[in-house]
Amino acid sequence: MPAVPVPLPAAEWTALARAHAERADALTAGHRARRATGTRHPVEDFLHEYYSARPAQLRRWHPGAGVVLAPGADGPAPHAAWRWYATGDGAVTLDLDAFRADRGDTVAFVARLLAATAARPVHTGCFGLHEWAMVYRDDEHRHPLPLRLGQAGTDAVVEAHPIRCSHFDAFRFFTPAAVGRNRLQPTRATQVEFEQPGCLHATMDLYKWAYKLGAAVPGALLLDCFVLAADVRELDMRASPYDLREAGYEPVPIETPEGKAQYAAAQREFARRGAGLRSRLLAVCDRLLES
Repeated sequence: MPAVPVPLPAAEWTALARAHAERADALTAGHRARRATGTRHPVEDFLHEYYSARPAQLRRWHPGAGVVLAPGADGPAPHAAWRWYATGDGAVTLDLDAFRADRGDTVAFVARLLAATAARPVHTGCFGLHEWAMVYRDDEHRHPLPLRLGQAGTDAVVEAHPIRCSHFDAFRFFTPAAVGRNRLQPTRATQVEFEQPGCLHATMDLYKWAYKLGAAVPGALLLDCFVLAADVRELDMRASPYDLREAGYEPVPIETPEGKAQYAAAQREFARRGAGLRSRLLAVCDRLLES
């Protein structure tokens, strides 16, 4: 028989929840301040604009599947009033059956995608050209920033390199002129077949899958995924065709051999960090999919 979980004392889980909220607040402080003044940061605000989790969601601590929260002096943990939690004798824990009933299809998809991605070798030969393909031969750009090499210079870089973007949510923003230059033609239907662990967007998306798994993901894992996504996004933009030097970011000039080497080294390190988080997310999925 499986071991009966020992309830986490109230003093411990309240300290964990408080520390989590403080960490989340520190990570989102800049974005929240800019939102209050109607200003925008070209790099740091991306995770809050592209992904759907809000700062308030990030600061809400979840213990994770299988953890039981003992009642405190004031009664059960506040989680008792939250969706998918169950209470018994004052102790609160995630109701796995209720969670699976509502989110089972999402869990199964995330598990398939993460497992398939983890099983593939790390490919580091893309050099971030997806961002260049998003502005190729087009006067309308996604970001109101100058191009470091100008339009003609940017187009020349795209034309001088093979493009092999495997991530659909990057590929779908390619300009019409760039679509046919991609050696792969990923679709939403082929997402599980194509994603690989060296892809910057696949690594950033670990944050998306963490918040999609919601209350089943321990708070520390969610914020660890957020931190990695923020680090990856910085490289993504530094290696892009945009000139971000006024914002304090030196370019990674992927049009040069030195820039390519710098990009690939960073990509390998992100893949290493992503592998650990992917494994932790898969463990969450496995727990949820147990019969």
